Amino acid sequence: MAKATPAFRYTERDLTRFRETQQLAYHCAEQVAAWIEPGVTERQATAELRRRLVAAGVQDFFHVPFAWFGDRTAFRHFHTPLQFFAGNRRLEEGMPYVLDCAPVVDGYTADIGYGGKVGENRVWDRLAADLEVYRELILEEVRARKPLSEVYAAVDAQIAAHGYDNRHQVYPGRVIGHQVTRNTARGPAGVNVFGFGVRTLQTLGRELISERLHGRSPLWADGRSSRHAPTPGLWAVEPHIGFRGVGIKFEELLVVTEDDAYWLDDDLPHVRRWTTTTRQTATQNTAAPENAAAPENTAAAEQAAAPESTAATEPTTLEATR
Repeated sequence: MAKATPAFRYTERDLTRFRETQQLAYHCAEQVAAWIEPGVTERQATAELRRRLVAAGVQDFFHVPFAWFGDRTAFRHFHTPLQFFAGNRRLEEGMPYVLDCAPVVDGYTADIGYGGKVGENRVWDRLAADLEVYRELILEEVRARKPLSEVYAAVDAQIAAHGYDNRHQVYPGRVIGHQVTRNTARGPAGVNVFGFGVRTLQTLGRELISERLHGRSPLWADGRSSRHAPTPGLWAVEPHIGFRGVGIKFEELLVVTEDDAYWLDDDLPHVRRWTTTTRQTATQNTAAPENAAAPENTAAAEQAAAPESTAATEPTTLEATR
């Protein structure tokens, strides 16, 4: 039987340091996103991401940087953990990409996912816009103190409602998230085993044992070990959705206290993108009142602008992957 919910362990200073590390990670990912171009390989992208992170003061990594291009953003045909590591896939015009890194600065860890595209990709545009729903849904469910496995199920239901495909289930352990703590292990910094830092493995192993003794898990999935209320602390959350050969995710830190939850930072690339899109839509609606007199024209325009969102022009992801 699970024991009483633990107290939230972090001070405001701690949260500021976690936020700074997360901002650093996203800043480096944005720099690499501006740098990459057709012809760059996944390995070159991860090397550039690592170089920029180290130059910015990163001392260690929760896990090594990852980059996925094209249909690898949706983890198509992934069967072993080794396939997550960067390969020789070259970026091409119109391809989506995902950058993922988990830097550690003075023991404070962030784990982020940055989705982008090169050139035009209207399917990616649709998924990128819909991804906002998952951020709102997860926060609402966690604030309601739903068991983590039920929050996972709610995300699954939303993915199905969108006609997309759950891709975080491909991660080892089917995780949609994991706890993040301040790393206090004393192993060698910068040394990785199977893609994870030695200090990470020491810390994670200690957390796994401690949480299991209390009927909880630091890994957030859909199984029995996640059938408990959200544990106070910081969680790196990464809903990952896909449609055919296009995948996208965000990953950021969620703060969970004994009676509340909130995203650690709203000043992040994906949140800014959604905010900009909302403002542009509001401006367009205000600037073109004549469209209100011709709803049939507006509907036709919307259909032409986003054909991938209609069932008539695109089969479901499940049909496409059979």
